[in-house]
Amino acid sequence: MSDLHARMAARVGDLTAVVVARCAAEAPFYGALPRATLQGEVARSIAAVHALLLRALRDGGGGPMGPGDLTRLIEWSARRAEERVPLEAVIAAYLIGAEVWWQTLTEVAEPGELAGAGGKLLACLHAALPAVVLAHQNAQEDLHSEDKRVRRALLGALLAGRPYEELAGVARVAVVGEYEVVAFAFESDPPSRLVQSSLDAFTGIPVLMDHVARIALLPGRSDVPGLVARLEKDVGQPVRAAAARSSVPAAISSAAQEAGRVLDLVRRLGRPPGCYRLDDVLLEHQLARPGDGLVRLAAKLDPLEEHPYLLETLRVFVERGLNRRQTALELCVHRNTLDYRLQRVSALTGLDLAVPAQARLIQAALVARDLAGPADHRGGTGWQGSAGAAESG
Repeated sequence: MSDLHARMAARVGDLTAVVVARCAAEAPFYGALPRATLQGEVARSIAAVHALLLRALRDGGGGPMGPGDLTRLIEWSARRAEERVPLEAVIAAYLIGAEVWWQTLTEVAEPGELAGAGGKLLACLHAALPAVVLAHQNAQEDLHSEDKRVRRALLGALLAGRPYEELAGVARVAVVGEYEVVAFAFESDPPSRLVQSSLDAFTGIPVLMDHVARIALLPGRSDVPGLVARLEKDVGQPVRAAAARSSVPAAISSAAQEAGRVLDLVRRLGRPPGCYRLDDVLLEHQLARPGDGLVRLAAKLDPLEEHPYLLETLRVFVERGLNRRQTALELCVHRNTLDYRLQRVSALTGLDLAVPAQARLIQAALVARDLAGPADHRGGTGWQGSAGAAESG
């Protein structure tokens, strides 16, 4: 095919220009490149591939590409990956180039030459594309591993209050403005990749997250409750989250500590799944401070230890905002029975639920009891007896 080789070689310059123009018009990545880059580096890469195709036409026999040719393609592909060229853009360029090459072949080849030349083109694509994809993916995996390492280091610096500017530059992350620092708790360990994908999809950007500490950094005033709801659907399990806002990057560390404390408190109190902030557990947060006061407050309910049904009634009554009708409905008891139980609570504890100040004290005592735990202030291991036995006692 020496004559066909010569005819195609005479058209290579024009071919390269056509492929560059079509790549810029049809592939968004190339369309966003500066003209100088398209006319320079991109054009040189396309011309190099054309040189391989010309060599296949000239050599005639043997395979379409030798080991040296594939080595060069692999090297180019790895370099494109390191330059952050998307794989889909690389494949698009190869396919556009193959289409332009074939159209030119149909213009310059004799009828008897076209089948052989087309076979050479397909054989080159068959040999080149798998090698290009594999090389690109391998290089991307190396880049992603390094990116992840740098991003983890950046998040660690922000959470610890250490200098972060240099790491932000390496990671190509702009650390500016407000952030929501969110700590998560899952019932079981979901795959880290699934959690990361859910966060990224919801926010529309790669989210910085420590998957060991389960804490993430969300930009701006993100819809954290909406994110938690989305995450629950994606991971298929309930999620508890605590969020704290940081107005400037320097405050991220203190916001992370606040979110961690709130999440720990929510878990200790057995609160339902959802998103919490400090304001949601402000009283509980204050009561959680260790000391004699917490123990003495929890001890206010010690007289109910042998009457678990009374403790349950009291808890539901408080959770329902001291609403007797709702409490009776939830407990499935008559209003008279509820009144009797509440009277028993007052008689045993000496605290009257009808007196606002004493009702608030009882509410605080319930929180203190949950925080201190039954063994901490009584020396026991739990409550004994049954509601039926207590009801008759």
